[in-house]
Amino acid sequence: MSSPAAPLALRCGDAVARLDPRGAELRRWAVGDTELLWSGDPRWWARCSPLLFPLVGRLRDDTATFGSLTTRMTVHSFAADADFEVVEHGPQQALLRLRSDARTRSAYPFDFELDVQVRLDPSSVATTLSLRNTGTQPMPWSMGLHPGLRWPWHGTHAQGFSIVFADDERPQVPVITPQGLFTDGLRPLPLQGRRLPLTAQLLAREALCLLGARSRSLAFEAPDGSAIVFEAEGFDHWALWSPPGAPLLSIESWTGHGDPVDGPREFAQRPWTRHLGPGDHAVLRHRMRWQPAGTRP
Repeated sequence: MSSPAAPLALRCGDAVARLDPRGAELRRWAVGDTELLWSGDPRWWARCSPLLFPLVGRLRDDTATFGSLTTRMTVHSFAADADFEVVEHGPQQALLRLRSDARTRSAYPFDFELDVQVRLDPSSVATTLSLRNTGTQPMPWSMGLHPGLRWPWHGTHAQGFSIVFADDERPQVPVITPQGLFTDGLRPLPLQGRRLPLTAQLLAREALCLLGARSRSLAFEAPDGSAIVFEAEGFDHWALWSPPGAPLLSIESWTGHGDPVDGPREFAQRPWTRHLGPGDHAVLRHRMRWQPAGTRP
């Protein structure tokens, strides 16, 4: 068995990033002296920015059903722990690839090719996800990005931070069970117009999942006006999550979500599941941009 590939360093001006071929996971992003991406401190969360594929969330009993075939598939599935091939690596960008094999087919019986292209610019990091069905049958799938951000990034205190949505959002989110299953119940989201003030109490329960969100972008904003601006193209949902007491906030972009409590068992019939025909492909784009204080457009 070959050794895991070494992390890939990216640099553009004062911006630096590190990309791990294990999971195609961004493990560092900093602009100048400001470290923005979560460090992966295992006391709180050992990940930094995992890729979720072909499942977002959790299945009931961790069981996936594909017609007469039943497999085991744990939360967010296997892409985050898979070894991607390094196809290209330059000073500012890298292209990584995951192809289906016997291991992936044991959980997900489809043939696919997944490319992850990451590009670093002076104030932003952009990810393009390209998925192709290389098999002969329709392929159901979901995908998500799960970046964790330092909260706060200035090393002071976390009070006064907000999420500012680009468009008006519904002021309710689903109630999620301790097992990660979605119920029909709703809980209020304390929006103030398009602004959501962040508190530890708000995030102490399950993730806040804005399903079918209107906003294609949002800002994670500090009291001084500095912000990390997120842009997501091709995704349907936003999710906000923080381990209780942790100095981090994960701002996630999803195409699907965890199983409903009473939803269908068949993987292809799960709510928000997408489908690719043989030979078809899908492209999703995601960008995080650093906005220092005093530079808001």
